[in-house]
Amino acid sequence: MTAPEDRGAIRRLHRSLAWFVASFNAFLLLLAWAEQRGLSRFWLGPIFLFSTVMMYAVIGIRSRTTDPDEYYVAGRRIPPLYNGMAAAADWMSAASFISMAGGLYLQGFGGAGGQAGGLAYVLGWTGGFVLVALLIAPYLRRLKLYTVPEYFQVRYGGRAPRIIAALSAVLVSFVYVVAQIYGIGLIASRLTGVQFEIGILLGLGGVLLCSFLGGMKAITWTQVVQYTVMLLAFLIPVSWLAYKQLGNPAAPLVYGAQLRKISELEQHIAADPREREVAAIFARRAHEYEARLQDVPAALQRERALAQDHIRLLKSTGADTAEVVAAHRALAALPKDPATARELWTRAMNENLERSRALGGMPPHAQPFAGDPQGTPEEREAFSLSRRNFLALMFCLMVGTAGLPHLLTRYYTVPSVAAARSSVAWSLVFIVLVYVSAPALATLVKFEVMNNLVGSSFDALPSWMAQWGRVDSSLISVADVNGDRILQWGEIRFGADLVMLATPELGGLPYVISGLVAAGGLAAALSTADGLLLTISNALVRDIFCHELKPDLPPEQRVILSKFALMAVALVAALVATTKPAEILSLVTACFSMAASAFVPAMLLGIFWKGATRRGAVAGMLAGLGITLFYILANAPAVRAALGWAPGQQLWFGIQPLSAGVFGVPVGLLAAWLVSLVTRRAALPRVIPGQVRP
Repeated sequence: MTAPEDRGAIRRLHRSLAWFVASFNAFLLLLAWAEQRGLSRFWLGPIFLFSTVMMYAVIGIRSRTTDPDEYYVAGRRIPPLYNGMAAAADWMSAASFISMAGGLYLQGFGGAGGQAGGLAYVLGWTGGFVLVALLIAPYLRRLKLYTVPEYFQVRYGGRAPRIIAALSAVLVSFVYVVAQIYGIGLIASRLTGVQFEIGILLGLGGVLLCSFLGGMKAITWTQVVQYTVMLLAFLIPVSWLAYKQLGNPAAPLVYGAQLRKISELEQHIAADPREREVAAIFARRAHEYEARLQDVPAALQRERALAQDHIRLLKSTGADTAEVVAAHRALAALPKDPATARELWTRAMNENLERSRALGGMPPHAQPFAGDPQGTPEEREAFSLSRRNFLALMFCLMVGTAGLPHLLTRYYTVPSVAAARSSVAWSLVFIVLVYVSAPALATLVKFEVMNNLVGSSFDALPSWMAQWGRVDSSLISVADVNGDRILQWGEIRFGADLVMLATPELGGLPYVISGLVAAGGLAAALSTADGLLLTISNALVRDIFCHELKPDLPPEQRVILSKFALMAVALVAALVATTKPAEILSLVTACFSMAASAFVPAMLLGIFWKGATRRGAVAGMLAGLGITLFYILANAPAVRAALGWAPGQQLWFGIQPLSAGVFGVPVGLLAAWLVSLVTRRAALPRVIPGQVRP
């Protein structure tokens, strides 16, 4: 039963949250009024960025602490409702907020070309919380630990399990945080108009202000506020689109009507002669790249000679300076060596080949899986491959959720085991509020593009398309391929990271809503980045440095050292993010495969089987993570090019590399089980179900 003083504290928290929601809505209305009165967009974006980051910073500064319990686990007194809200914010990273609807837009519900459909993300990420609630969170909370690697030491004993778990946590969390900082750079640069790299630095300041001083205590309360911003930022645009198109703002309940209309538009596009002309041009470009790849050194030399001849011709004819500069840039943009040329041209060939297919390489939106189980052998194979990848991705996302260190640490902050279970349930409630709207958003955006944007004159395209292209050319591709000055479906390509951010402008909403959506994406990235950076710094300082080098370091000094480690890791991650290594969704998906393989087999065996041994855990963690990393890296274009391997991918059973956990988890489980059987006499059964079951 909740004590009276606890009930009073919770009521005060409720009043504070209600006050914040009312104040934030008043802030939005004030900015909307200012926009109508003529406030420039030049100012609206920076106002949103500065106001929201400063709001989080104030909470972070007010929550500053050097107490270890407060810094690492927020004093273990966060109420389940608010911990669930914080966990939802921690969970709904830039991948969920920015990219999930984009993945559904591009791949449809079922996927194509061997790729899993977007619904796999919705089902996998949501279902993963069920595993956390049933199998992991209550048992870890019972042990009253600070970090996930500490579990492996308590359960198995010795140094090796803890060190492997700590290094795995650093690897998984670092890749994850790079994706978040990349999203921060996109949003900050769009809001302020500065370069992408400067946008990363601006957002990085917000990350450090939220987490540097107060650790988990500060992160928890900033995440509660950030979730509120995210919820408003996601639901307002999708509700507006549903009301605009269907007269009902309840998007998850009514968007099915647009699926039928999209199917009709897809049939019209597939039969349009101009669309077929565009597809034929992309096919011709793909064949040209294929011809270059037959003899890469000769083709590269030929391209350089043609570019140099073009520059000489422009200069001899007195061409405009801008044309000469553009020609020099084209020459400089050519690959520097044959290996780079092979990689770039292979990628370009595959992209053009994909866009030469029906519907610009995008599958029918509502089709359950690619191909046809009753069709030709090729169609049956495509159906089998698509379904296989759908299930593999869903498996990796579900199991990876149960292994993410920054998420599991969140359930150390509640008062009891029962509160941990209740907290997971609240997390699901808050996540579902957004996740049920993601398929609706993708559907409504696709209808808006097909029905209102396709067929427009290139001279009348909205300005936001060019503005987003200046932020990052990979976000949007629009080109008059067939020269008719009319936009066809095959001539426009959105990146997955653009769809959500551009929805307000696509739907004709005031720019203040665009600022709100960007602020929501920023909140999603900041909230997850805070938790990830804390996980990395704790793993480096508490689980490795203090255990191995300074075991007698006082707790307060450990906290201070963790703070500076957090800052250093944040700066390194920002540097990596400036290279734009991959789309946000791809980076995050790879993290789930790695987390699933590294942690879950040894963790579950340790909880539910007293025969699991230290050597078994070590073997399982190394084997699972090793096979996962090998499969991901062996199919990465940059790695294959560096090693001199042939371009393309060498897939096992047609499974995409991002779902490598489907191999790593069973290999890790089998290795841990077999080695434990062999070394069972040395088992240290410190944690078994009977000991931790509440």
